[in-house]
Formats: sequence, C-alpha cells, structure tokens
Amino acid sequence: MRDYEGATAFLGEWGRFQRLVFFLLSASTIPNGFNGMSAVFLAGTPEHRCAVPSGANLSEEWLNASIPLELRGGQAVPSRCRRYRLAALVNLSALGLRPGSDVELESLEQEPCRDGWEYSRDVYRSTIVTEVWQEERPFFDHGHADCLQLPADLLHQLGNVHSALSHSGDGTDLELRGGLHTGDWRMLLLALTVPGLFCIPLWWIIPESPRWLISQGRYKEAEVIIRKAAKMNGVPAPEVLFDTTEMQDWKPQQQQKAILLDLFRTRNIATITIISLLLWFFTSVGYFGLSLSTPNWHGSAYINCFLSAVIEVPAYVIAWLLLRCLPRRYSLAGIFFLGGGVVLFIQLVPADLNVLSVGLVMLGKFGITAAFSMLYVYNVELYPTLVRNMAVGATSTASRLGSIIAPYFVYLDAYDKYLPYILMGSLTVLMGIITLFLPESYGNSLPENFEQMLKVKCFRNGRQTTGIRNSKESPKILVTPL
Repeated sequence: MRDYEGATAFLGEWGRFQRLVFFLLSASTIPNGFNGMSAVFLAGTPEHRCAVPSGANLSEEWLNASIPLELRGGQAVPSRCRRYRLAALVNLSALGLRPGSDVELESLEQEPCRDGWEYSRDVYRSTIVTEVWQEERPFFDHGHADCLQLPADLLHQLGNVHSALSHSGDGTDLELRGGLHTGDWRMLLLALTVPGLFCIPLWWIIPESPRWLISQGRYKEAEVIIRKAAKMNGVPAPEVLFDTTEMQDWKPQQQQKAILLDLFRTRNIATITIISLLLWFFTSVGYFGLSLSTPNWHGSAYINCFLSAVIEVPAYVIAWLLLRCLPRRYSLAGIFFLGGGVVLFIQLVPADLNVLSVGLVMLGKFGITAAFSMLYVYNVELYPTLVRNMAVGATSTASRLGSIIAPYFVYLDAYDKYLPYILMGSLTVLMGIITLFLPESYGNSLPENFEQMLKVKCFRNGRQTTGIRNSKESPKILVTPL
C-alpha cells in the first residue's frame, strides 16, 4: 500500500483544513496553561510570622519582641516557625521587665506557632495557604508548610469549579486576621477555569486522525475525513483512495492490537521507551520547577511570572526553526545543555547581582521550554503508528508525575536557596547526554510498523541515518497534521 504521505499528498501541506485543526488543538491547550500555573498565586505563601493572640496580656514592647529573629537571605527577620513561650512572656510583662535590657531574649524558651500565623498582604490578599492555616486550628501543632521537613482535561476543569465554589469552615464570610477575605483565591480559580469549559464541544468538532484510523482498519471513516479535508482545501480528491487489494494486504496489521507491553517488546523499542520516559519526567520537573519558583525570585512575583511566560514565546519559535532545519538529536541535546548549564551557573552569581540571577533563570526556562516542545515532535517520530498513541500516553503520564514532584524541588530552598537550581540544572544536563543515544528521525518517514523503527545508536546493527536531507524537502512529520 502507498505510504500515508503519498496517499494524502494531494491535500497540500498547509491548507484550510490543516490550519483549522491546528488552531483548534492549540486553542484547547490555553485553559490548561491557566490552571497549570495558577498554583503560583492560588497556593502562594506570603511572608508570615507566628501570631500572638489579641487577648494576650503583653505590653507593646513584649508584643514586638515576642518573635525570635533568624538569619534569612543575609538579614535578621522574624522567625516563621517559632515564638518565645507565651506564658513566660506574660509573666515577664506583668513584672514590668523590659526585653533586651532587663531580660536577654536569647535565654528565653521557644515554642511552635500554636495560635496560627499572621500573613503579609504586600503580595497576596489571600491564598489557599492563608485560609487553611488560619481556619484549620487542629493542625497548627503539626506546623506550617514552611516548617515541615517534607511539605506535602474535563474532570479537571469541573473539579476546579467545584473547588472555587466550595468553602472551608464557615465559608467566605470569615474575616481573617489583618482583614483578609477568603473569597479572593476562589474568584481567581473560577476565572481561570471557566474558559476551559468552552473547549468541551471540540470533542465533536476536531476529527480523528486518519492515519490512526487506517492503522485500525477503519478505512471508510478515514476516507470520509480525507474527502472532507479535500473539499475544505478546495482540491479534487481521487475517486479511489484505498482499493480492496490494498486493504487485503493490510489485514494482518489491522488485526494487531497494541498493549502497553508492546512498548518493551524488543530491546530497541524498550530502550527508546525508557529514555523517553526519563526525558519527559525530568524535563517536566525542570519546566514546572522553574515556573513554580517565580515567587522566590528577586522582585515582584507578578512581574516574574509574566516574564517567565513571555520567555516561552521565543522558545517555541526557536524550537520550530530547529525542528525544520536541523537534526533532532543534536538540537534537543544542545537545548538541554543550554538550559541546564545556565541554571547550574546561578549559584556562582554574587548575591548583590539579583538581576543577573533572574536573567539566568529566564534563559534556563527558555532552554527547557524549547526542549519540552521539541520532545512532542521527536517522540512521535520514533514510534510506529500501531503504538504511537500509547507511547504518547505513557510519556505524558511520566510528564505528569514529574509535574507532581516539581513543587518538592522548589521547597528545597528552605535548606539552601541554590539547591533546587543545582538539582534541576544537573538533571537537565543529564537529559542532554541521554538524548544523544536516541536515533535520528530527521528526514525519515514515520514508521508504520516495528520493523521500520529506527535503531538506538548504541546498537551495532542499528539502522544508519545521517540526518541530512535535501533542504527543499519539508520534514515528513510536518507535511500534514492529519
């Protein structure tokens, strides 16, 4: 049977149908971006200190001295997790003693924050953190998230709406210490989630992939979609797209049913799968780790988050150019080395050069974002049609697991502010090295079966490919998105 590209070449490379499908698929990802990064503001932790009950019989001096100081960022600031024992302070205040002159504060016994926390409103008015740790008093003895040793597409949208409309404790009428209202984060979550509900009709609008339908033997459905595409593009379709003889030749392949273990059925595909899972997992850790750490950067959290998003635009443009013009392996490995290298370099920047540190983080985000987008294309080019969707699903699952782990990397800054960057940078560089073991798919047609798969470079009997092609020829994966 003719290859898929040859059978659908009459449609053209970038007609109205392809543009429509591309636009709809792209539009459907926008709400996911809203919710993916919303945790930066919804679960942000403002500056805080132990709360002292308003009814505590303390003088003004003892009230101001009730929180011990700790060194953070080179400055002495009030502790987030400890206070001087309240009972002792009340006794000292009643005796008329003065802190500092009559009593050495360093000699006083300390205790955890037993009455909650006071939060700064300089950055956030209210977040999930400020609500939970103000209302859920029974958990105060276990400590705030900063004080613990290890802090812990349709259904997702509906779940967020439910979260936005649900209440904790007495609900949004509760007035928090300092005048905070708990409804703020709920309205933000609702505003970010509702647009995703408008993507539900796309289930019936976006057509199934004809290539996949053909691999499943569903020729009539594939032919209907291809003829619809031809009509939309204004080009005549052949009278016969798939004749009965060709269908008979494909019967053995039609009857194949892929299972997850097929991703490991041979040494070659198992190696590709393991490398792909690692790439997606750790790339996701780096991407979401840098994205979620924006409040920890120098300056405004809002401006930092904006810059972190803006830097992705040139990253996607560069990724697109690299995919069209250069071999996949070396391009992807080079981007990994760039992103990981600059993130590792952050620890060497002097503390007073905050702008340079933020610039390096942005450059690291640029590299990891470009690598993330290139993985989507590179990965599907390595697998045959029969298991391609399954491979995408498996690697996507690895990516989601990485995004779950990413916040814990960010929390490591409680021990050392450079530790998250050292780990994420090192892992990103390691991913660049691992990428070099994958086969080169640039200039090769998409494999239709396991025999057509490219071989991993370390296998001596691997299929050789130079990755060099006629510059006038477009990459096969980009010919048509059907």
